[in-house]
Amino acid sequence: MISFADFGYSGKRALVVGGATGMGAAAVELVKQAGGDVIVMDRANVDRDDVTFIQVDLADRDSIEAAADQVSGSIDAHFACAGVADGTPGIERINFIGHRHMIDRFIAKGQITRGAAIGFISSFAGAGWEANLPLVKEYLARTDFDDATKWAQDNGKADYMFSKLAINAYVASQAFPLLKQGIRINAILPGPTDTPLARANADMWLGFGADYREETGIQPSTPDEQAAALVFLCSDAATAITGFTLVTDAGYASSGITESFPPAAPVVGFLRGPLYS
Repeated sequence: MISFADFGYSGKRALVVGGATGMGAAAVELVKQAGGDVIVMDRANVDRDDVTFIQVDLADRDSIEAAADQVSGSIDAHFACAGVADGTPGIERINFIGHRHMIDRFIAKGQITRGAAIGFISSFAGAGWEANLPLVKEYLARTDFDDATKWAQDNGKADYMFSKLAINAYVASQAFPLLKQGIRINAILPGPTDTPLARANADMWLGFGADYREETGIQPSTPDEQAAALVFLCSDAATAITGFTLVTDAGYASSGITESFPPAAPVVGFLRGPLYS
């Protein structure tokens, strides 16, 4: 029976990969407030005495394995929050391949097991995963770190959008096999959110949907607003939800699909429709 306590993290241990800034840091704070014990992994240092910090470079296989091997005991909630923008060397590894490699390692070692949950931060940029499923499945079939990296680079898919297509398809495809092990997996697809990464790409990332926000009288999301949805999905209160990519964009995509906000229709249609041949 579900109770309100299931929204919390008392007695739980969470790992936040990419917890130094932005939505990842907000997830750390929310899990701490909810009573959880938190391990933070990031390339950037995290200087706080109420979490365990482990440095990791998701673009480097050896770094991922060394970081994972520093974690002993079980993980109840694994938050895959790290991500970078186009132009960053190793983007295909940092945004997806590295996260998957770490998750696979923890599952193989029996540290993510029955009752645990995995949550990704993806993007509506990957909303077209269904329209591109054959190609994305070809990529996901490359489960080895180096093989997947080579495929992405050789096929011109080492970019932000394709990494998000991969995350969304991965989450959907893993619902069944992971649930057989008692593990849930979900993702959020945030709209424009005021993070350091977004500010560094402000014209594109924070400019997106500005007309919609002006008409509805809202601002870009805050990191904690996005983290709240992610933390919920990995809580015991969300046990009926898995394999789900939750759009957390204040209704922009829905308004474009239905054309209740007509200016959103073309870009939403483009992102949801065929992108690759």
